[in-house]
Amino acid sequence: MADAYGGIEGQRVVVTAGASGIGRAIADLLIAHGARVRICDVDEGFLAGFAASHPDAGAMRADVAAEADVDRLFDAATERLGGLDALINNAGIAGPTAAIEDIDPADWRRCIDVDLTGQFLCARRAVPLLKAAGGGSIVCMSSVAGKHGYPFRSPYASAKYGVIGLTETLAKELGPADIRVNAILPGLVKGPRIEAVIRARAEETGVSYEEAEAGYLEHVSLGRMVTGGDVAAMVAFLLSDAGRNVSGQSIAVDANVETL
Repeated sequence: MADAYGGIEGQRVVVTAGASGIGRAIADLLIAHGARVRICDVDEGFLAGFAASHPDAGAMRADVAAEADVDRLFDAATERLGGLDALINNAGIAGPTAAIEDIDPADWRRCIDVDLTGQFLCARRAVPLLKAAGGGSIVCMSSVAGKHGYPFRSPYASAKYGVIGLTETLAKELGPADIRVNAILPGLVKGPRIEAVIRARAEETGVSYEEAEAGYLEHVSLGRMVTGGDVAAMVAFLLSDAGRNVSGQSIAVDANVETL
């Protein structure tokens, strides 16, 4: 039987938005199992913290919505790693919380640019490297919002639905090259981002933070949030030998969110 994390050692991996949150948990776990990891992020403070913890890993500032930044990221990864075995398309932003008629089109475009177009730009550069390596894995970060829809979060939900479409399409397109493509759908992930989302939802609906949080958890079967480590464990499995025949799937790590 395959080791749940067997085969990760020595893999060359790019993790976008890898300096904090889910991305940091993913990078930490992969490095712990012997992967050679390069990350990008837009927060200089988090990048400095990552570099201090992992001096042998590469870290650089890059906005995945900017084509020139993505090119720099993959040029550096090619030079430093000598190729690529996996891409973790993790970068994303929460986008605005508002009724559709109140959303600024610029905020809509920015959310789509980061959460969906950024994944396209990274995959576009990663795929030739994965083909040259004889195969590999792409993990795209979607969300339970890409499964249920999300009132007052239409840009985010739309982008995350798009990620699932991109994932299923690339799994079919790249399967003959032995490249596996999967999406992960995190639920309510503990940390500053969900706290900001709940706070904005509370203000939008005129209730307290505590009431808004309870409203979210009421629709989670296990009654709790998940952690970045929970999501990282699934990513590691998908990159491992044990996950070698998993492709084209949308896998929720969410304590079973019933609705949003």
